Amino acid sequence: MKRAIVMVIDSMGTGAMPDCREFNDTPQCNTLKHVCEFNNGLKVPNMEKMGLGNIQDYKGIKKVNNPTAQYGIMEEKSKGKDTTTGHWEMAGLVSKKPFATFPNGFPDELIEKFIRETNCGGVLANIPASGTAIIAELNEEHHKTKFPIVYTSADSVFQIAVDTDLIPLETLYEWCKTARKILDDGGWNVSRVIARPYKIIDGKPTRISKDRRDYSMEPSHTVLNEIKDNGGKVIAIGKIEDIFSKSGITHAIHTGSNKEGLELTLKAVKKDLNLEKIAYPSNNKIFNDKTFIFTNLVDTDMLYGHRNDAAGYGRAIEEIDTYVDDIINAMNEEDLLIITADHGCDPTVEGTDHTREYVPVLIYNKNIKGENLGMIKGFDYIAERIKKWLNI
Repeated sequence: MKRAIVMVIDSMGTGAMPDCREFNDTPQCNTLKHVCEFNNGLKVPNMEKMGLGNIQDYKGIKKVNNPTAQYGIMEEKSKGKDTTTGHWEMAGLVSKKPFATFPNGFPDELIEKFIRETNCGGVLANIPASGTAIIAELNEEHHKTKFPIVYTSADSVFQIAVDTDLIPLETLYEWCKTARKILDDGGWNVSRVIARPYKIIDGKPTRISKDRRDYSMEPSHTVLNEIKDNGGKVIAIGKIEDIFSKSGITHAIHTGSNKEGLELTLKAVKKDLNLEKIAYPSNNKIFNDKTFIFTNLVDTDMLYGHRNDAAGYGRAIEEIDTYVDDIINAMNEEDLLIITADHGCDPTVEGTDHTREYVPVLIYNKNIKGENLGMIKGFDYIAERIKKWLNI
C-alpha cells in the first residue's frame, strides 16, 4: 500500500519573500527564526534529526551531519499569503490572480444583499479587524441587536462571528453558506467565508475553535482529484475539507486542536482510524492501495500567530515535534512523510496578519537518503512528489 502523508504546520514560514512589500510585509519577517529567538531556542529533537536546523540558523535547533530527511525551502509561485492559496498550490494549483481583499470593509451592495438574503436584520463592524478584539468590542451590541459581527482582514476572508448561545450554530452555518453563494454568484473572488462561533466563558467572549468552519471557493482540478478519480483514498484531517470545499476528498474529520489533529494523523498512519465513520456517503466503494493523508495543524496560526503570542507559538511547534517520532515509527517503506507550511504569520513583527514568507519542507521515507534540496520554486513541488510516489 503506497501512502503519502502531508502535515502542514499552519503559518510556520521561514523568511520574507522578495516581493513581501507588495503584501504590506516587512523584509525582516521570519516566523520560525523569530519564534526560536523569542523562546531562547526550541526543543524539537525529532524535526532536528530530520534536518530542520540545516535549513537556516535557528536558535536551539542544531544542524546535523546525517539528517534523516530531505530538507529545503519552498518559494510560493501564487500571488497570495493565505491558507487557501498555499494549500491549493501544494495540491498543484497555482493561483496567478490574487484573491480580492477589502481594506475598507465590504461594499454596501454586498452587505445589503447579505442582510436581505439571510434576513439577519443588519450587521455589526464591516471592517478589517482582529477576531478576538472585535468580538470583545462588539459583544454587548451583538446581544442587544442580535446582528452578526461581519469583518475581514488583510486576507481574502468574509468572517461572521456570533455568540452561539444567542444565535444557533446551525443558523451561523446557513448564513455562511448564503454568503458563499452571494460571493460566488457575484464574482467577488473572495477566498473564504469563515464561521467564527464564540461563547461567553468566565465572563469573556471566547471563540470555539472546534466549531469553526471555512467555506472556500471550490478549486479546479488538483492532485486530490487525481488520487480520488483513480480510486485512491484522500483523508482530510483538520480544516483541509473546508480549504478544498470537499473537492477531491473521500474521508474527512474536523479537529478542535493540534493535539487532536496529531492523534488522528497517528491513528491514520497506524491504520487505526475508523474510515467508515468519516467516509463521504458517495464513496461507498472499493478503494485501491493508494492513500493520501492530508493534515492541517492550525493552532500555530489561529491561536498564536494572529495573536502575537510567540511563546504559545513555540510551545505549539514543540508539541507537534513530540508526535513526529511516533508517526515515523508507525510508517513502513511504502510511506512518504512531508512536513511543511503554507505561509507565514510572524508573531514578533507589527500587525496580526499573515506574512509573505518562504516555507520549510522536510521529506522522509525509510529508504530516502537525507540531503539538502536547496531552494525549490513552487509549493506545487509537493503535488509532483505525491504523484510520483503514488504513481498517478
